[in-house]
Amino acid sequence: MRNQRQVVDYALQRRALLKGVHSGRVGTYDVCDAGPYLLRAAKFHGRPGEQDCPVCHREELTLVSWVYGEELKHVAGSAKTPDELVRMDGHFAEFTVYEVEVCRSCHWNHLVRSYVLGTGDPGTTRPRTRSQRTAGQ
Repeated sequence: MRNQRQVVDYALQRRALLKGVHSGRVGTYDVCDAGPYLLRAAKFHGRPGEQDCPVCHREELTLVSWVYGEELKHVAGSAKTPDELVRMDGHFAEFTVYEVEVCRSCHWNHLVRSYVLGTGDPGTTRPRTRSQRTAGQ
């Protein structure tokens, strides 16, 4: 993958939230709220994280990458695998990736980081499909 741009790391926010959970100020029901769509994305599009769940300690976290961007059209808001991100990086001018860590056991989830990928060239466009070519005639 090309260079990630505009990287935002949410580690401090995560650390503060977990401190609240471990001290009892924040209930686990407030942080273990991953919905079925996120859990399904973790199962089919996620990749193994590097650590165990900080809440239940039963399972290794799964990282899910979500993509958003004006140029993505119907693909925006979907989970993508690392291979798909590499292909998209050379195909679109700019899109944002949000990485979320998920525990599939207790449903903990937290935004880990966000960054921008793409060619950076506003002239980059996807090849038109046959239906797009005939509709424009």
